[in-house]
Amino acid sequence: MSLPLPVIYLDNNATTQTDPAVVEAMLPYLTVRYGNPSSPYALGKESATAIQTAREQVAALLRCEAAEIIFTSSGTESTNAAIMSAIAADPDRQHIVTTRVEHSATLKTCEMLAKRGYEITWLGVDSKGQVNPRDVEKALRSDTALLSVMWANNETGTIFPISELVEIAHRKGVYFHTDAVQAIGKIPITLNTLGIQFLSLSGHKLHCPKGVGALYINKKTRFTPFLIGGSQENNKRGGTENVASIVALGKACELARERAAMENEKILHFRNTFEAALLNSISDVKINGDVDHRLPNTTNLTFNGVDSEALLMLLDERQIYCSAGSACTSGSHAPSHVLKAMGISDTQARSSLRFSFSHFNTETELQQAAEQITLLVKKIRNLAV
Repeated sequence: MSLPLPVIYLDNNATTQTDPAVVEAMLPYLTVRYGNPSSPYALGKESATAIQTAREQVAALLRCEAAEIIFTSSGTESTNAAIMSAIAADPDRQHIVTTRVEHSATLKTCEMLAKRGYEITWLGVDSKGQVNPRDVEKALRSDTALLSVMWANNETGTIFPISELVEIAHRKGVYFHTDAVQAIGKIPITLNTLGIQFLSLSGHKLHCPKGVGALYINKKTRFTPFLIGGSQENNKRGGTENVASIVALGKACELARERAAMENEKILHFRNTFEAALLNSISDVKINGDVDHRLPNTTNLTFNGVDSEALLMLLDERQIYCSAGSACTSGSHAPSHVLKAMGISDTQARSSLRFSFSHFNTETELQQAAEQITLLVKKIRNLAV
């Protein structure tokens, strides 16, 4: 009887393995420390104190004030809350500017607002997936309520020129929101000198369990709550807090702050080694995205002449996990909207896979994965001849 194949997980932009230290930190709040943080007695105050500690840990990673952080259920909720608050700030402003390569949390919210009468300007990107700041400046108007541009793309890893875009928004008097879900813990972020209004993040991209996120709201920004209920989160989000998961997010941010520089150097080495192995062993492979400005953990590759769904299925049989795009659009047979926006043909987009790495990977795993991918790509191409 053959032994089961080991799992080789290369889809960390979809979700990450929960760090054991994060699990350890949250466990007491799933067992003995179960008080409601709004309760006035000791058990409740213990939970309230844990939430405040987590808020300070998140703020330390983002370099902002703890009072500027509210906890949410996800990056999607954070993004929705930011966009809806921005348009509520001035009802006369009925225009939003964003890009065609955003996560579905931004895209679908803007599409919904367009049906309600808002005008959306969808900015294109170049062949590297980069937005042109001059196009951004031209798009902003006196009635623009919000400029929303992700910090780093979830499919290609392309990092956008956020500081420059923020300066443009400031000059135009426009609120700025960034979906930083993929960027947190992978590149340095200093919010106290940047001056943006909103930033979204998600715990499960940071070695934390699913179901918790956070929203940064600049202390000078007027905010309208998205969830109405109790006075939790300083009256900014109703609903009893998910204490255990909030503690987990705080711990994950603390670990990211302590380890980021060392771990990201290691992960960058993994990415570059893996990429080089495939480029050297397989013909007609192309890297998608801005190779000079991208996350250290992400590569998106087109294997010309190979159907990515077929390759994914064969890799799945070998317990090697990657993706053909965003996990939030999986199941769709449509080619990636990100790659299409970059001018990549439907055929090439359907021949592309995203690989994303973490510090839990090993060089041995990556070598094995590269060898298997090489064999399978050649097999699929031979069958197509």
